[in-house]
Amino acid sequence: MPSPTLYLIALFLFFCSAVTGSHRYPPCSPSLLQTHSPCPPFRSPPSFPFATSPGCGHPSFQIRCSAPHALIFINSTRFLLLDHGNTSLLLSPSSSPSSSSKCPSLPTKPIDFSGSPFRLAANECDRLFSLRSCRSSPANLSSSCSLSIWQMGLLARPGRLLASCSNASTVPSHSHACEGDVSRSIAAFLRKGITVEWYPTSDPYYTKCSSCVGSCGFNDSSAAKPFLCFPSSAHLNRRGGAGDGATRRVLFLTTALFAAAALVLLLLFSFCVAAALRRRQGGGGCAAADPMTVFLRRHHLYPPVFTYDQLHTATGGFDPLRKLGDGGFGSVYLADLGDGRAAAVKRLHRHHPEATSASTVTKSFCNEILILSSLRHPNLVRLHGYCADPRGLLLVYDYVPNGTLADHLHGHRRRCGLAWGVRVDVALQTAAALEYLHFAVKPAVVHRDVTSANIFVEADMRVRLGDFGLSRLLTLPDACSTSASRELVCCTGPQGTPGYLDPEYHRSFRLTEKSDVYSFGVVMLELVTGMRAVDVRRERREMTLVDLVVGKIQAGELAQVVDPVLVVKGKGDAEEAVMSSIEAIAELAFRCVAGDKDDRPDARELVLELKRIRGKLT
Repeated sequence: MPSPTLYLIALFLFFCSAVTGSHRYPPCSPSLLQTHSPCPPFRSPPSFPFATSPGCGHPSFQIRCSAPHALIFINSTRFLLLDHGNTSLLLSPSSSPSSSSKCPSLPTKPIDFSGSPFRLAANECDRLFSLRSCRSSPANLSSSCSLSIWQMGLLARPGRLLASCSNASTVPSHSHACEGDVSRSIAAFLRKGITVEWYPTSDPYYTKCSSCVGSCGFNDSSAAKPFLCFPSSAHLNRRGGAGDGATRRVLFLTTALFAAAALVLLLLFSFCVAAALRRRQGGGGCAAADPMTVFLRRHHLYPPVFTYDQLHTATGGFDPLRKLGDGGFGSVYLADLGDGRAAAVKRLHRHHPEATSASTVTKSFCNEILILSSLRHPNLVRLHGYCADPRGLLLVYDYVPNGTLADHLHGHRRRCGLAWGVRVDVALQTAAALEYLHFAVKPAVVHRDVTSANIFVEADMRVRLGDFGLSRLLTLPDACSTSASRELVCCTGPQGTPGYLDPEYHRSFRLTEKSDVYSFGVVMLELVTGMRAVDVRRERREMTLVDLVVGKIQAGELAQVVDPVLVVKGKGDAEEAVMSSIEAIAELAFRCVAGDKDDRPDARELVLELKRIRGKLT
């Protein structure tokens, strides 16, 4: 029978989603009601800032419902709305170039979001710059097709497609080979969609709407489109149910009293739930005072909520044949969400071998929701939503179909072997994810469980770092800090995977981003040697990979532990280049696993060094 703790957590998250979810802002006035017909990708009638009728919602978020995707106009350009998040949209031009023609059509001008609330997501320019044209490609295509001067320039420099990217002073270094037919790559890029983001905290419409007692819209007859708040009395008059002034006053007073009573009851309920959680879990649940919760609310992040029955059906009743493996505190299943998307569903439960108590599971559950909801990076697993139900706590992620790095290095996928160039790319992409967590997110996030088993491999061998159940946000020094420096720390009991755990963190209980760097160093040693981080079959002094390889490096015997599949047969420049980069990676890993955290490089330095090493292989 489900525990009372799970009931309380489920009810608490239900009330939170009801109060702060998609109905945080009121709908438009009854004379301008939103459509109730299907409007994909929205699962329910769109609410503020989106609107389907003139004068409702936000002027920049006017959409037109159609199948299979709604339309939105930005700077007079029409886009298909493929998907939407709390503060992001996935857009594709409604007349995307076709890739089936011998002479595919191309855009005639740059796609520009300036002057609108939307900005390109951080990784979109990197995706575009990866479409590097071969020098012969534009000439060959232009000889058989009628192209404008701008289109010919686009084939030579795909970065011109997006105005924000074409202004970049430098083009990032990529290891991708050039595209033989860059026009088809541009078409595929546009069909897949462009991610744009907006910032509610800096938009005056959000500020005014949050204080509006009534419904939110704007004056669409004015060029400035000023914000309008439709008062409750206007609603009543339009419906013809307000009656005379005395009736309106009684109705208003009744409504106000009911709202006040509901608010008092909700506050009392929240207080009781929080008190019960503190008593039963020692303050380990999703407490309102937790800094991660404050961080999530401050950035208006509200991940989608799935029902238990919906995910139960999507996984075939958690069919054992759909089981992908075991993650932190639960099992992971392949799910079909019913709209053509495949997803990975992690089911957390009290009796998992890694869980010491129900509060541990609940804390891991809340932790992943709070942290992953704020993260957007191509090398991080994305959270699609969650389900808090007495029958189980469920998390829904991207499905990454090609197993984990551990599978490719030590498991059933090792028979194919990973080429050294691929291994360097894996290290570089993982370091880029850590750089994002440590420097781009405020406050910084420490993953705390960087292992080869938590690095997931895409079909094209790109990787994503996942499993944030143990992650923590870093804060300024607190009671556990003994120094006067302003170093970001988190005072917490050591947790992680044996063989990857930072020994200094284990001694001091003070978590910093250098703990992730240590774990990443162990992963790089796995890439060099093909060996496991811990192997009880080795001699006791060499049971951990760090002890084994560090000893070999200090003795000048690194070649004895290099993965045999990486050895290039024969001699020449290829063998010298590979062995030189293997030694460079091993040296970098040696610095990462230094006993003193101050001797370790940070994630930015790791990315720069790995780019330098990768550049020498090409």
